[in-house]
Amino acid sequence: MTWATIVKSPDAAPVAPSLLDYERVRATFAWAQARAELDGLPGGRGLNIAHEAVDRHAAGARRDRVALRWLGKRGEVEDITYGRLSELTARFANVLRGLGVAPGERVYALAGRIPALYVAALGALKARAVFCPLFSAFGPEPIRARLAIGEGRVLVTTEALYRRKVAGLRAALPRLEHVLLVGAGGRPTAVPDTRDWHALMNAAADRFEIEPTDPEDTALLHFTSGTTGTPKGAVHVHEAVVAHHVTGRWALDLHPEDVFWCTADPGWVTGTSYGIVAPLTNGVTSVVDEAEFDAERWYRILQEQRVTVWYTAPTAIRMLMKAGAGLAGKYDLGALRFCASVGEPLNPEAVVWGQAALGRPFHDNWWQTETGGIMIANLAALDIRPGSMGRPLPGVEAAIVRRVADDRVEVVAAPDVQGELALRAGWPSMFRGYWGEPARYRKCFAGDWYLTGDLARRDRDGYFWFVGRADDVIKTSGHLVGPFEVESVLMEHAAVAEAGVIGKPDPVALEVVKAFVALKEGWAPTPELRRELLAFARTRLGAVVAPKEIDFAPGLPRTRSGKIMRRLLKARELGLPEGDVSMLEEPA
Repeated sequence: MTWATIVKSPDAAPVAPSLLDYERVRATFAWAQARAELDGLPGGRGLNIAHEAVDRHAAGARRDRVALRWLGKRGEVEDITYGRLSELTARFANVLRGLGVAPGERVYALAGRIPALYVAALGALKARAVFCPLFSAFGPEPIRARLAIGEGRVLVTTEALYRRKVAGLRAALPRLEHVLLVGAGGRPTAVPDTRDWHALMNAAADRFEIEPTDPEDTALLHFTSGTTGTPKGAVHVHEAVVAHHVTGRWALDLHPEDVFWCTADPGWVTGTSYGIVAPLTNGVTSVVDEAEFDAERWYRILQEQRVTVWYTAPTAIRMLMKAGAGLAGKYDLGALRFCASVGEPLNPEAVVWGQAALGRPFHDNWWQTETGGIMIANLAALDIRPGSMGRPLPGVEAAIVRRVADDRVEVVAAPDVQGELALRAGWPSMFRGYWGEPARYRKCFAGDWYLTGDLARRDRDGYFWFVGRADDVIKTSGHLVGPFEVESVLMEHAAVAEAGVIGKPDPVALEVVKAFVALKEGWAPTPELRRELLAFARTRLGAVVAPKEIDFAPGLPRTRSGKIMRRLLKARELGLPEGDVSMLEEPA
């Protein structure tokens, strides 16, 4: 099926249409322009993320604007203004100073989406410590590995999580000196070898002067899993805030009057870059929901909080699709102006479903933990091509390249040619290394091109289209098949909620395409349906590309950012070692 371009009408243009003249802005843009939009520390003392996100607003007209609106899973609501957030983060920075935490030392957080997590992130950045978030759903081993790799000195967590997941690890983590426990409901804690968060915060001063901060000082440490081996710790610096700020405005169309909801957990880079930093630097009100996904709750939040800009993940969108457009129709979503998605490529059906069910299409965008911020996006001011990644943002030079040597690539100029997606190095949020692994970092570059490991193509109009991870592409009967294309077609069938596709070894074809399918409610995994899906895919894709085998599954393994773990499907199919599964949404 060919999906029609969604043409933007004038009333769908962004509030401040800065990118309506996309080509002109790209041609004239320099990152120094974006840097000039931020204040910098008073007296020319450098650049600090927390100052740009909090203190500059708290010192001005936005002091009493709600920065964070926290929605507790039991119905609690807490509004934290920019002024109050400045005071709370100052208290935590003073706590760290009182504990003797020096600039550059690592402060970890293991917590659900509670206010203390956001305070800890920004307070650590004020103190010039390095903040590292962990998913609260991690088991003990992923927690231990990340704390050990980054040599964490401070851990902020809850009493419940500490008792279940951390207490037994202390002997294996000699560098972990301070554990600060957040008691449920603000009650004090008294657990051996820990400190009480609330007592420390109450005793600390609510004013803190941020010391001079070099823009290249390390600010954030985000872990990402490889296909094998230990997790990689991507290092980001305070200069990254320049990209966070401007891409929040360009790719997410953020404006100061917006109510913004990023559903991502800060344990994932999206939940930090666009769940904490970008909305705050742009002065908006950010909704933070403590609870896990529930379709009716999400629609209720969109309605009651009058959310104007919504950033979520393909997995969540597919779950809403599974619940049906009728459910969305029960809620008033009239405030919603812009919807965006990230985490893995968004199937074209989901883009169009947003238009039909919510009155707004989803704008997919692309970036990685390593890029730190959005690089390619379907922009508010431009037409959407469903299934595409969009077009590069100003200041981002993207290309399709072909490797000609270990340290050299050539750019593929012709359109619609598949190759590796590469970015010209130099944008502010580009990672500066993998923690403690300089050789691993160097392998990511060929000259001044960062090699993403993603295969893509660029069409004649400059839109990029994801094909698959380089290690996911299927080689069958002399053809290269991108799993995303096959998955998207399968999802067009009325029965299919999700699909994951792998290459299965074959003595004749080298590999054959095999699909794993999760069904929508009301559909049974029968032999007849399997035959119907095989025929449907064959008709749409042709004999070479269509899957030769289909297995039904109740659900597919996904990372916590929503990516289908195809390599895990393949390992299970072939009985191979599963590798690092710490980022699994629901570990097996």
